[in-house]
Amino acid sequence: MRVAIGLRLESNENWEQAATYVTEAERLGVDFVWSHESWGLDAATPLAFMAARTSRIRLGSGIMQAGTRTPALLAMTALSLASMSDNRFVMGLGVSGPQVIEGWHGLRFDRPLTRMRETAEIVRRALRGERVAYKGQVYQLPLPGGEGKALRSSASPREVPIYLATLSPRSLAMTGEIADGWLGTSFMPEHARVFFDHIEAGAKRAGRSLSALDLQAGGHVAFGDDVERLLAARKPGLAFTLGAMGSRQHNFYNDAFKRAGYTDAALEVQRLWLDGKRDEAAARVPDELAVKVNLLGTEAMVRERLRVYRASGITTLRVDPGGATLDARLATLGRLLEIVKSG
Repeated sequence: MRVAIGLRLESNENWEQAATYVTEAERLGVDFVWSHESWGLDAATPLAFMAARTSRIRLGSGIMQAGTRTPALLAMTALSLASMSDNRFVMGLGVSGPQVIEGWHGLRFDRPLTRMRETAEIVRRALRGERVAYKGQVYQLPLPGGEGKALRSSASPREVPIYLATLSPRSLAMTGEIADGWLGTSFMPEHARVFFDHIEAGAKRAGRSLSALDLQAGGHVAFGDDVERLLAARKPGLAFTLGAMGSRQHNFYNDAFKRAGYTDAALEVQRLWLDGKRDEAAARVPDELAVKVNLLGTEAMVRERLRVYRASGITTLRVDPGGATLDARLATLGRLLEIVKSG
């Protein structure tokens, strides 16, 4: 099993510390670092910074928001990052949601799955060095009735894997059909088939198996004997995911937990959060949920959680190591990697 980490800069924009974290993670044996974007820093620029300081670790955009950039611009960004990193760049894409796309970017959140599919198709054509002429439902290149012409990228062709961050049944099936990998959230390995059945169905439609995809998911990692304290520390974040990551009508993360059998808790936490009762919302998160989406507790408990993730079919464990300082986070990460290596 491979290991991936996230690059978290928005809460502490200390670039040198972040670079130290990534270079040390690379030295310890971490395989991927993912850079996300929401409504703060973008996902691509930090990867260029890290590309200059690393030599082996894969650099992933986890995720860039499809629809906020044209497919051509996504392809240009991918070509640039792949070129400067000696082909270590991995493109992670997601549709985000109407709250961000319409509220932050001022763009209509319409036909997200069609947009994602067409984006991936156009990006791949551009990466292969093909002349890009495309007639889709969302994108048409060149634009009809204008003076544009179909162009071929002037950059060298590159092989860039495309991973999709998806949650709904239809988007999961599309992932299985067209993606090289899946970036999972709201994932509990005990309920992996809630996601994998749909991914596998899409893969079969494309004439391949689930094993053709790199399946990435995981959670927060923290070692300790006081499990109650470790669980309590994770509940506010889960309450935020269930309550704030979307509106009352559209919260794809909340929906994923409901499909896994936690409907009552998911709806109640969401209601409390949206009513401004954030402490009550965090308290309502079941202990079981905090256990299943993370790797917490004694070394024996973390080892068991790792076994469950591996047995579920996850091929790359994506983790957020706990610790108040850089040294503490690296110590947690190193301890986890030793467990991973020992099997």
